Parts: sequence; C-alpha cells; structure tokens
Amino acid sequence: MRTKTKTTGTRKTKTVNTDRRRIAITAALGLAVLGLGAFSFAQDDSKKADDSKKAAEDRKDDKKKDYGVIFGTAYGPDDRPMYGVRVTIHQVGKKHPSWELISDHRGEFAQRVPPAPADYLVTGQAEMAPIVNGKPKTSKKKRLKGEARVHTDGAEWRDFSLHLNE
Repeated sequence: MRTKTKTTGTRKTKTVNTDRRRIAITAALGLAVLGLGAFSFAQDDSKKADDSKKAAEDRKDDKKKDYGVIFGTAYGPDDRPMYGVRVTIHQVGKKHPSWELISDHRGEFAQRVPPAPADYLVTGQAEMAPIVNGKPKTSKKKRLKGEARVHTDGAEWRDFSLHLNE
C-alpha cells in the first residue's frame, strides 16, 4: 500500500491510500466484464441479423408475385426504332386502355400484366414532322399509327414489334 499526499491551492492537504494491485485487478475485471458483454452483444447481434435476414427473405417470398411481361419495340416507316411513341395496352373486349406508355430512345417499352392467359391489343401513335433546312416543318406533320395483337399464356415474357405507318 502506498500513501500519497496532495496539496491543492488553498485547500487542506488530503491523504489518499492507493493499492496498485487492487486497481489493476479491478481494471482487469472491468475489462473482462466489458469483453463478455461485448461478446454476448455480438452473439445477440448476429442472431438478430440472421433472424432479420430470414424475415426479409420471407417477405420477399410473400411479395413475389407472378406476372407476365409485354415487351415491344416501336418502329417507324423507315424501319428504325422510334422515340416518344404513345403506346396503349388493353385486353381484347375492354373499351378503355389499361396501361399507357411512352417508348424510350431505343423505341422500347414494357408492361407487366396479370399472369392469366389473355389477348391484348397494343396500339401506338406518333407525330412526325419532316426537317427542311435544319428546321422541322410543322405544317407537314405526319400522324403515324400502328396496332398489334399479343397473346400471353400466364407468367411469361412476350416480345414483339409494333410497326407504325401513315
């Protein structure tokens, strides 16, 4: 055991007894307890992580639904893909379109449909203005239209082409 004497400014002198072995043992015990606690927390965290992964997979399976895909490419009169074609898709026998799409820069469009066997009518419309001297001639616009019938047999990918003409 060791005795220390402290003098602090205007305060009285304090005598403090320190036992280095006791401090070392207390510190070692404290670190051991912290280590065990961290180990048990790590086990709990890994257990929780495993449980959350299983739960996430279960939710994915619940959310995973079957569907069919209608995938098409819109082509103009020059047989090149067309950007900005307004595409409507509806089941044969229904009057109003179920989906409205716009073709992308490659002329492609895609729509998920229910997995039941069905016939769909796909129509496309676009306006095209000829370019004269670097400027579009809006007075000579051409309206292009196209139509295709697509059949799906459930959860499948159906690929087709939609050709637009005057």
